[in-house]
Amino acid sequence: MAKVKLTAGRIENFRCPKDKPQSFLWCDEVPGLGVRATLGSARKRYIFQAKVKGKSMRLTIGDVSVWSIAGAQKEARALQVIIDQGNDPRQVEADREAARAAEKLAREAQAAAKAREAVTLGMAWDEYLKARKPFWGERHYADHVEAMQAGGQPRKRSHKLTEPGTLASLAGVRLIDLTPELVTKWAKEESKKRPGRARIASRLLSVFLTWCADYPAYRELVTANAVRNKSVREILGKPQKKEDALQREQLAAWFSAVKQIKNPVISAYLQTLLLTGARLRELTALRWTDIDFQWGSMTIRDKIQGSRVIPLPPYLGHLLATLPRRNEFVFSSPSAASRHLEDPHDANYRVCAVAGVEVTLHGLRRSFASLCEWIEMPAGIAAQIQGHAPQGVREQHYIRRPLDLLRKWHNHIEAWILEQAGIEFVPGKLGFQVVRNT
Repeated sequence: MAKVKLTAGRIENFRCPKDKPQSFLWCDEVPGLGVRATLGSARKRYIFQAKVKGKSMRLTIGDVSVWSIAGAQKEARALQVIIDQGNDPRQVEADREAARAAEKLAREAQAAAKAREAVTLGMAWDEYLKARKPFWGERHYADHVEAMQAGGQPRKRSHKLTEPGTLASLAGVRLIDLTPELVTKWAKEESKKRPGRARIASRLLSVFLTWCADYPAYRELVTANAVRNKSVREILGKPQKKEDALQREQLAAWFSAVKQIKNPVISAYLQTLLLTGARLRELTALRWTDIDFQWGSMTIRDKIQGSRVIPLPPYLGHLLATLPRRNEFVFSSPSAASRHLEDPHDANYRVCAVAGVEVTLHGLRRSFASLCEWIEMPAGIAAQIQGHAPQGVREQHYIRRPLDLLRKWHNHIEAWILEQAGIEFVPGKLGFQVVRNT
């Protein structure tokens, strides 16, 4: 194997003969160093050839256009030193590569850990809402958004700015720093200002932390549910049982006050709440396509069963038929982004002030259930109209009531309520007519 002094000119002029697949130009200064040329390729590479533990080994150092002669010689000597030490350069390089890869993974893991530790409650909350939104109702999702809102935004119907949500003060807290002590401090502050909302927010936060404990990105940050501690429960207390409901003797004053509302949509909405016992959001999103005036029925989007069909009693049918059809919603609102009635609470407060009664919007739902007792309506029928889940094996698996059976009792309770309110009503041939308030 002839050896020559490697020079730039010799390397430049070196070619692989046409009768060979490859050819080598060996260095006379550094044993094992050579230049390899292959047939049909203009590229030439420095290689190093030696024996390792009795077996031949050939390694590619690099392209001659990249490596200098001196650099290639230095690399070849270093490889020979490794061999002289009883090691295989290939294994040494593999070990180095593995060490570099492990170091890189360690750096990435450390960076990822720092990034995870920097995640705040507000950041994780946003991801939580995105993940859970497909499984929630519109109102439930809105409750989570409101709980974390920063506040300070203009209101639609007031010059005052919106207030921060009950959880807004925790938005900037790192998830890893959310301790029972911190949540206890939050509970003390919020319970002084808005105890009811604080209790609701604590439940939302508790469910959120449970989700974090199962979520791969956050499970290492949330090792315990900081809300589930005795101090928080004692500070927030238990919600007081609400018992507000219209009494029989209050119906006349309440209907009189409702009929004084100039906005017919809100007036009809409040009466519909009382006469159906439906949930607030079930009615605000009611569409005209959900009402069948011909056959006297309403399809309500039910949070328990998905939807339920209930009767449309005569007076209520007349009331809804007279509403303006401004869009697809029965209780429409031109000013609301949703195009339907959003917040009728203020109107209800004014009605209560005029009538001299105290009843919430949910209290009207409670009123329907309570007033049904006066006519001895079967509890299962009242529950079905209101959308309560069937109770007991018999209700769940055996009772199947036709709409006409529900209509019999629904018409009965409507007529009784109107009678107690002093409203005389008879159906007309061309529609329904209210004769007079007695």
